[in-house]
Amino acid sequence: MQQNNNHIRHHKNDRLETIKPDYRGNKIIKGKFANGDELYYPDFSKVLKWQLTRNPQREEKKRDDYVPSVKHGCDFITSKEDMVVWLGHASFFVRLKGINFIIDPVLFSLPLVKRKTELPCQPEQLLNIDFMLLSHAHRDHLDQQSIKTIFKHNPQLKALIPLEVGKILRNTCRHLPYQEAGWYQKYDLVPGAVEVYFMPAMHWHRRGLSDMNKMLWGSFVLKTPELNLYFAGDTAIGPHFEEIADLLGPMDVCIMPIGAYKPSFLMAKSHLNPHEAVRAYNYLRGGTFVPMHYGTFDLSDEPPSEPVRVVQQLAAAGVLQGLKLPAIGEPLLLKDLQ
Repeated sequence: MQQNNNHIRHHKNDRLETIKPDYRGNKIIKGKFANGDELYYPDFSKVLKWQLTRNPQREEKKRDDYVPSVKHGCDFITSKEDMVVWLGHASFFVRLKGINFIIDPVLFSLPLVKRKTELPCQPEQLLNIDFMLLSHAHRDHLDQQSIKTIFKHNPQLKALIPLEVGKILRNTCRHLPYQEAGWYQKYDLVPGAVEVYFMPAMHWHRRGLSDMNKMLWGSFVLKTPELNLYFAGDTAIGPHFEEIADLLGPMDVCIMPIGAYKPSFLMAKSHLNPHEAVRAYNYLRGGTFVPMHYGTFDLSDEPPSEPVRVVQQLAAAGVLQGLKLPAIGEPLLLKDLQ
């Protein structure tokens, strides 16, 4: 689709390093962020079709009472080990080189969507967090109550976020320091032992009636001399996975979304299904595969156990190497994953 160049501009944080050669910044078309060169708007008619169409797996879903198991306790907070800990949905605690990160923290139920799983500990027990990473501003990834709670108990916290998402943080926690990045940019707030890069994802933004694609979305790579850790955020399948591996090297740990993919006519340009998640992981030349974005909130039509069952089948067939399915709150020690 051709675009009038008068309506196109590029945006990045000029104070940050950009690792893709000659990259001008994220393309903004008619005031809206694009997926590379393509504007994407979720089609309301497809949402309406979803609401009016009977789910062919409705009865199966109704009988499916799967929820992820939970390992209770907060020892992972006080441990000195480098680790990855799933907190449910797309929320993770990560320690690298002794630096504590929390990613996309959503610690409570959402408006109209009840959380199905417990946390391993109380939200106020999540202490000594150095950095909060937010992949995008959809409500199941950026929750203002969770951010307020974490910042209240972690006054040293700094946030690493996409372009324009600072507008939400200023209204949420006025004194929370943050740094915005565009795709292919390296944040400069993190001590030198860990590098954090904001990388592409194929997704979209909307929180209100008039802010469609006014804020950026993306993924993260956390890089040390020994390890590359990739957090996919929300994304559809696309060429960005291979590009990320080409720019930053194979991803030793890949945190990949596997849920909220049915009906495909609605979800295919927003989320990965399990087969696509495995394909993307292979494009990333991945090591350990840690699934997320399933089991915590009911956001789609597939039965809750289906995403897990499919990735287990792919692992058994040899298509997926390195699958780890931790309980919520179960530490995956990085020394054991390499």
